Amino acid sequence: MRFICQIAINSEIFNPVGAQMAYLFMTDGEEYVDGTWEADGGENTVILQPGQTNVNTEPLAEGPSLYRMVKKFLHKRLVPESCEFSVTLKPAEDPDFVEETERIKWDKPAWETYASALDGNKIGGSPFFIQNTEFPGPGRWRLLLQLDSTKVPFFVNFGDAGVGYLFLSEDGQMAKFLWQCA
Repeated sequence: MRFICQIAINSEIFNPVGAQMAYLFMTDGEEYVDGTWEADGGENTVILQPGQTNVNTEPLAEGPSLYRMVKKFLHKRLVPESCEFSVTLKPAEDPDFVEETERIKWDKPAWETYASALDGNKIGGSPFFIQNTEFPGPGRWRLLLQLDSTKVPFFVNFGDAGVGYLFLSEDGQMAKFLWQCA
């Protein structure tokens, strides 16, 4: 599986939990991404540390990692180049998530304002699903990471203009990942 990212689990954003770090991996989906979108499809995993993992792991020094496509001298096509990134997070205002128990009619400016506040890459907050509301299982789940494949400087295959969602269970003992595309 390709290493996508690691996220420090901030106790100010998430209720104190035992895990301090989450590591996200996904089967290398350069061309074929079947099953990687499902939280329980077996083609992606999240490892919480400290904590237990639900997958077999091997102590590899290197494995598949992120890459970007770049021009190289004497190459007709773009070629992959390994890359690493770190980000500095800044607090942002995030409107409370509204669970629709009845259909709400939005006028276009109000909907655009609401959507732009939820859209994009972020840690915590409310997910902005591009298809139907889809949490990874029963119980309450909190968004740990939202990753928009069109707004990152590396290649990640979440389908056509896809967005990945990494969730942490309410008790902090489990994390799951899924993605949706347009």
